[in-house]
Amino acid sequence: MPTTAIETAVLRVIDEMHANLGQELTIDDMARTAMFSKFHFTRVFRDVTGTSPGRFLSALRLQEAKRLLLETDFSVADISSQVGYSSVGTFSSRFKACVGVSPSMFRELDGFTPEIGPGTLADAPAENSHGVLRGRVHLPEDREPGHCFVGLFPTPVPQGQPARCAVLDGPGPFELADVPPGTWYVLVHSVPYGYEHLPSGTGTDDVVSVGSYGPVTAHEDTLLMPAEIPLRPLDDLDPPILLALLDLRTDVLDLIAG
Repeated sequence: MPTTAIETAVLRVIDEMHANLGQELTIDDMARTAMFSKFHFTRVFRDVTGTSPGRFLSALRLQEAKRLLLETDFSVADISSQVGYSSVGTFSSRFKACVGVSPSMFRELDGFTPEIGPGTLADAPAENSHGVLRGRVHLPEDREPGHCFVGLFPTPVPQGQPARCAVLDGPGPFELADVPPGTWYVLVHSVPYGYEHLPSGTGTDDVVSVGSYGPVTAHEDTLLMPAEIPLRPLDDLDPPILLALLDLRTDVLDLIAG
């Protein structure tokens, strides 16, 4: 729930985004809804959500596309139009880059992916630093435990292939090995045991728990401090979880590459 006037204004804009996923929505439109100047609005939106208004809106559109792929029989072309894309090719490319699989594969696999690799970044050095990021995921007493996906991402939005990742049997210690040099965010997604059938980004805040740590900068020959990551309910101010995850009803640990 919002605790400040700024969060209330940002939530008002996010509501407008939801109502206009298939329409053009400019920064000027959003700033008017928030009742801020354009430049002030962009800054406070990033402060509250961790990402820009444009990236948040794009993520909402792809999240709605995920829902339509799973819950309707609309064609990929129809869905791309409904979420604001004039080109189905652009939509499909963007969807695969952010979700990890193509729209048709996402539908075929019921919202999951057959594999999550460690990721390869075009601007990363050929030699990894061999740095190790260790930490612990903490679950509040009022949250139900479950498997935890831990991913290393270049932005606070859980989209695209993670640079490194791990799946935990439950909250507790984790280790991400061979962390490449760069600035990263550790993002965690968890659902209670028995909810493994839910694709990522679905379910209510009573079900989905999230956590984050960062930014953390990794250099060669630098020891990274341990990451303590408390989980909390997914909130309307959180960017959507776009990355398709492994089906935890299978032997997930054997499916993670590297």
